[in-house]
Parts: sequence; structure tokens; C-alpha cells
Amino acid sequence: MGAALVTGAGRGLGLEIARALAARGLTVHLTDVDPDAAEAGARELGPPAFASALDVRDPEACRAAAALTVERGGSLDVWVNNAGILVTGHVWEHDPETRRGVFEVNTLGTINGTLVALELMRAAGRGHVVNVVSLAGLGAPPGEALYSATKHGAIAFSLGTLADLRRAGFKEIHVSAVCPDGIWTPMISDRLDDPDAAPSFSGRLLRAQEVAPKVAGLLDHPRPVLAIPRWRGLFVRFFDAFPGLTIRILPLWLADARRRQRRWKRRIEAGKLP
Repeated sequence: MGAALVTGAGRGLGLEIARALAARGLTVHLTDVDPDAAEAGARELGPPAFASALDVRDPEACRAAAALTVERGGSLDVWVNNAGILVTGHVWEHDPETRRGVFEVNTLGTINGTLVALELMRAAGRGHVVNVVSLAGLGAPPGEALYSATKHGAIAFSLGTLADLRRAGFKEIHVSAVCPDGIWTPMISDRLDDPDAAPSFSGRLLRAQEVAPKVAGLLDHPRPVLAIPRWRGLFVRFFDAFPGLTIRILPLWLADARRRQRRWKRRIEAGKLP
């Protein structure tokens, strides 16, 4: 059935994507900067899933991970760039090291993984790269502007790479950008009291278990961009098209987002998880 590699697969959405791909019969290589988490995930899925440490900032490490996938799984059919980090706050509050670090993981990490995967996929003439972006890659949420900037870079690279593949004659290699709403994962679970993270709670708070099958479904029906849920993608793109209107209603939108964040905190503290 082929083999897949998932970055940031030690927990959260990455682990659930690995699970969904394994359920389709793929040999899944779970990678994570935390090797213990990746190993635990592979044990949970069971053979033939396996794990290794991977820092997506290192292109040579990505290349070695791809080679290991081929060695253990026989091919590299799917590469999922899921690894990412979130920082919040006013843009002038981030120091240069933080700014560089977020871009190196969220944007350059996506680029590194994509290009390494394409080295093998172009030779094989087939394959699918899935880049987990975010709704923040379709808009510009205040409080998460640095994170959003890295995700805009990721989605631009995804779409431009797909166009390059098509103009080079590769019809069976696909690149998809997945843009989910806020997901209840370790990335945001400790931000219930962070007002700068309110945009992540402004829509429908998703579960990784419901997003992962939609990601895996792209293998059957490839799409350049998949917003989850679809209506939120349309909502964000509408306001992105009218920035003047967005700025005018921003105070109202932020107040509503913060209200939703506080409501989610009450629900979660009462044991009602998303």
C-alpha cells in the first residue's frame, strides 16, 4: 500500500494523521523533535509503523528520514508536514530569536520536507505532499500575526510548488494545504487564559480525531486547499478581501473571540472536552 512520513507526529493532530494513514494500510513513519513521543506513538499504532527523531529545520535530517522511510516501507508515497509552533502577542514583543525560530519550523520546515519528498516523488512520478497550514494562513489574526505570517509563507509555497509541478509535466504528484480552524491539541490547550490566542477559539474548536480523516481523504480526492470546516475558510477569506472593513469591526470580533475563549475554558474545566 505504500509508505508515509508524518512530521510532528508524537502527539495531537500529527499522531491522529499517522493513525488515519495507518488505517489505510500505509506503513507510517512517525517523526518528531521529541523522539520519545514519536516512539510512543509508533508503539500505539503497532507494526509496521515506526518512529525516529526529526528536526524539520535541518534539510539533511529530512533527507535521511525520507531515505529511512523508503528503506523500511519500500517507497515514499505521502509526506505530511505537520510540525509547527505557535507564539502569540503583539508583533513587537517577539525577540529576533523567537521570530527566526518560528519561521524556521513553520515555513522553512515545510519547505525542507516538501523539497526532500519531491526528490523521491519526481523520480517515481507520483506522490502526495500534505502541508498542515491553518486558517491563520488565509487571514491575519491579531495576537497571532507572527504565526500567521509563517503560515502565509507555507501556503504560498504549497500552491506555487503545485503549479511548478504541473508546468513541469508532473500530473500525478499532488500538494495540498490543509487549513483547519482551532484544534484542541497541546498547541493551544495551555492558552485558555491567553487573550492573544483568542482567535484560535473564535470559531468551532475541532478535535484532532475529526480533522485527521479529512486529511487522509485528500489521498482519494486531492485538493490544493482544504479549509476545515469549509464555511470558516470562506468566512476568513471574505474578511481578508476587505481589510478596511476587518479593521473597523476588529474590536467587536475580538470581544466575541475572547468571550468564546472564556466559555471554552468553563466547559473544559467542567470536564466537557471538545
